[in-house]
Amino acid sequence: MARDSGHGSAASKAKSTADGATDKAQSAAARAENHPAADWVTTAGQFANGLVHIVIGAIALGIAFGDGGSADQDGAMRAIQQTPLGGIAIWAVAIAMLLLAVHAFVSAVSETRRDKQDALKSTGRGIAYAAVGVTALTAALGSASDGEQGAQSFSATLMEQPFGLFLVGAVGVGIAAVGVFFVIKGVRKKFLEDVSPPARYRRPVELLGMAGYAAKGLAIVIVGVLFVTAAITHDPEQAGGLDGALQSLTTVPGGVIALIAIAVGLILYGIYCFARGLWHR
Repeated sequence: MARDSGHGSAASKAKSTADGATDKAQSAAARAENHPAADWVTTAGQFANGLVHIVIGAIALGIAFGDGGSADQDGAMRAIQQTPLGGIAIWAVAIAMLLLAVHAFVSAVSETRRDKQDALKSTGRGIAYAAVGVTALTAALGSASDGEQGAQSFSATLMEQPFGLFLVGAVGVGIAAVGVFFVIKGVRKKFLEDVSPPARYRRPVELLGMAGYAAKGLAIVIVGVLFVTAAITHDPEQAGGLDGALQSLTTVPGGVIALIAIAVGLILYGIYCFARGLWHR
C-alpha cells in the first residue's frame, strides 16, 4: 500500500510539474503574441504573402493566354528573383514568412488555453506560412525546387507503402477538404475574424476576401482531385501541386475561363492579404 501511495504521489507530482510547465509556456506565448513587435511581424508577413499570391495569380493568368511559367510558390519565387531588386526581395519574403510562421505557432500555444480549435487553425496557418518561407529561403540560397516533381515523388512513395493507394486517395480527400474550408470561409465571410478595416474600406475588403478565398479554395480542391485521380489510376504522375492543378484546367472544356477566374481571384486574395496586414485583428 505504501509503495502504491508512493507511485501515486510521484505521478501526481509529475502531472503537477507538467501542468506548471504548460501554464508557463502558454503565459510566455501570450506575452509574445501581444508584444508590439508582433504587429510588425504580422504586417510584413501578410504583405509578403500577398505579393506571392499576386505573382502566382499573374503567372496563372499568363498560362490562360498561352504563356509559360509555373503557377506555384516555386514559380513565384523565380519571378520575384528576376525583378531588379529580386535578390533583396526574395530574402525579405523568406524572413517575413518564416517570422509569420513563428508568430502563428506562438499564437497556437497561447490559444490552447482558450480554444483548442483556434489553436489547431493557427498551427495550420503556421505550417502553410513556413512552407512558403522555406521555398523562398531555398530560392534565396540559390537552390532550385520543383513543386510538381515533389508532389509526384511524394505520391509515388506513398503508393509503395501498404495500403498506398488508399493513403494517396486519403491525402487527396484531405487536401480537397482544406480547399472546401477556404471556399466556405470566403462565402460566409469568416475571414473578417482576421481583419478589421475602417468602415469605409469594409465593403471592398469583404469583396476581396470573398473572391480571394473562393479562388484559392477551388485551386486547392483541384490539387486534391489530382491526388485522388492518381490513386484511382495507380499513376503517381497524375498527382500534382498548385501549378499542375491550374495547368490541368487548360485541357478541359471551359477550363481556360475557370483558370482566368481563379487567377484573378488569387490576385484579389493577394490584395486582401495587404489589407489584412494593415488592419489585422
